Amino acid sequence: MIRSITPHDVRAVLALAEATGLFDANDLKMLGTLLANTFDGDKASEAFWLTDDDRGLVGVAYCEPERMTDQTWNLQLIAIHPNRQGQGRGTALLHQVEKTLVDRGGRMLVVETAGTPEFDRTRQFYRKCGYEEEGRIRDFYTTGYDKVAFRKLLQPA
Repeated sequence: MIRSITPHDVRAVLALAEATGLFDANDLKMLGTLLANTFDGDKASEAFWLTDDDRGLVGVAYCEPERMTDQTWNLQLIAIHPNRQGQGRGTALLHQVEKTLVDRGGRMLVVETAGTPEFDRTRQFYRKCGYEEEGRIRDFYTTGYDKVAFRKLLQPA
């Protein structure tokens, strides 16, 4: 069941992120801070979290609006527990993010990921879901670690 995140999900989200093997200790610390800020009472934020709960958290997505744009959003995080990947859960979660954005008047969703071999499957996933690769910034994260940007129009221009 895809639903909004609750404060009770924080530990499970961090455990899920760690289980993917794609987040280092610094990333997990930043994720913990982001989650804490989500529940600190700042109701003015338009950002949102969705979770995939199947008798335990198996997926999570975090999306926020891009500043100084006309309804462009950035999918900052989407992750499915490794034991549950390949079952359509990531696609379903991403489609729910897109539906939520369309309902809010969202025009475009941008996704950024790494250009390293560990993220080949991630990039293939975005392409399969209709995202177009728009660019690559070499050595963005660190030397040899490119950033690859994808986008999908949610509503006709």
